[in-house]
Amino acid sequence: MADNGATLKVAVIGSTGYGGVELIRLLLTHPRVELVSVISSSQEGALFVDGYPHLQEIVPHRLEGIDPASIAKKASLVFTATPHGVSSALIPRLLEAGLKVIDLSGDFRIKDGAVYEQWYKHKPADAALLEEAVYGLAEVFGHEVRGARLISNPGCYSTTMLLGLVPAVAAGWIDPGTIIVDAKSGVSGAGRGLALNVHYSEANENLKAYKVNRHQHVPEVEQTLSQVAGRPVTITFTPHLVPMTRGILATSYAAMTERASRDEEQWIELYRQYYEGRPFVRIRNKGSWPATKEVWGSNYCDIGFSVDARTGRVTILSVTDNLMKGAAGQAVQNLNLMMGWDETLGLRLAPVYP
Repeated sequence: MADNGATLKVAVIGSTGYGGVELIRLLLTHPRVELVSVISSSQEGALFVDGYPHLQEIVPHRLEGIDPASIAKKASLVFTATPHGVSSALIPRLLEAGLKVIDLSGDFRIKDGAVYEQWYKHKPADAALLEEAVYGLAEVFGHEVRGARLISNPGCYSTTMLLGLVPAVAAGWIDPGTIIVDAKSGVSGAGRGLALNVHYSEANENLKAYKVNRHQHVPEVEQTLSQVAGRPVTITFTPHLVPMTRGILATSYAAMTERASRDEEQWIELYRQYYEGRPFVRIRNKGSWPATKEVWGSNYCDIGFSVDARTGRVTILSVTDNLMKGAAGQAVQNLNLMMGWDETLGLRLAPVYP
């Protein structure tokens, strides 16, 4: 798509969730974007700041209902930060109205509708749109994002795991059939809705696994790794909830192949070459492993390694802020790529520390 220097008018559907409000925070300071509409079918007519007082005198908008024709009169592109099962029915109407769409739900991530239905327990989206939707893992498929009209933004766990695993799988340095991932996430990943497992008394001073071997991001990761490997890949994945607000740490284990070096410095060089020119992936020096606090509030994914010559396995540690690189930040990165802009526009944010 040609870059003519004009300001792009955008709308956000599902603006009252954590992903939606984080997206709004980024769009407000984006140099090429004007936020013209915030939309919530459940709170139509209310002031946005009634739910988020920290944005008083910053976001003056009232929440609007979902009307694709009305949205298209104001905006050219819409972000859908809606629950799973909603986007699949809504997005065809948005596309028919002439809008471009970046979807933050899981409805268009999995190409096989039967697999989606098995894991998400919802009716899949239209097969033609599933085929058209570009999976927006920017560092891997960014070339496909340019000029697309429908982007499926990856999941937070998926982004963190895949950025850590894809270069090793692509290079043939690990046996894809031996991948095990242990990941831990802050409670904001569960959204703003009320649920017992994220109640303060349940989550505080507690560490617990959930959705063991049945998390909905499993088929998304397997689909991408299979594409990279050129053969079917399955993984073992256990997510954990930890008592912090933001962040994901994914610790991935795999057996190294004979092609792989036992030298951590060569692993580091492999990854630095793979992600060369991709500003939001940072590869740690030898002996340095990333922590969630070190990417907090930013669009970075930091990756570190430990090679165990004794067992012939490699441990790959990757961290993201689940609301940024795992959701809103990556959505803005995909917007930039879609429009042919510098992918860092609106995202040049240093992590907040401590």
